[in-house]
Parts: sequence; structure tokens; C-alpha cells
Amino acid sequence: MVTITSENFESEVLQSKVPVLVDFYADWCGPCKMMAPSVEAMEGIYGDKLKIGKLNVDDNPDIAEKYNVMSIPTLIFFEGGNAVQTSVGLISRSALQEKIDSVVHA
Repeated sequence: MVTITSENFESEVLQSKVPVLVDFYADWCGPCKMMAPSVEAMEGIYGDKLKIGKLNVDDNPDIAEKYNVMSIPTLIFFEGGNAVQTSVGLISRSALQEKIDSVVHA
């Protein structure tokens, strides 16, 4: 799991050779804490087909604002430097896996 910041966003996300799932969260956010185990579990499933990163919105408000993150948790999938899918709010592990499958071309 990569920690995404304003400083490394371009290199880790926009220039990534594989799709990237960015989990926009905050330490104080209860639903974010509930979502975290599902997001972390996806690393074991998708391995090197998908990069997974966490971005703390309190520490990196510029990136959150740029991508119109108004509620957390928000998951944004990036492919080829573009945001291709967004999910807002707490979702089940199976729903998360379905969203990833639609982005990651196995």
C-alpha cells in the first residue's frame, strides 16, 4: 500500500503503468476505518495488476479538491493518468471487487 501525497501524486498515480486505486480518507473518519480492511485485501488479490494507495485528505487538501472529493471514504480509480471511476461512501468488499474488475483488465 502506497502513501499518496501532493508531492508524489503525479509519479505514483498519474504516471503509473498500471491502474491505481486511490483511497481518499481521514484518520477521524469511521466509515474510512471500516473500508480500510477491504481496500487492503485487494492488494493480495490483484498483486501487480493494480496499485493501491491511500491519500489523507486532511494532509493533502489540494488533491482532494482537484478531484472534487466532498465526502469520505472516496475511492477513485486512475488509468493512464485519468480518473476513470469514482465510488463515494462505504461499499462492501464484493462491490469493491466488482469495481476493480471493471477497471483492471485481467
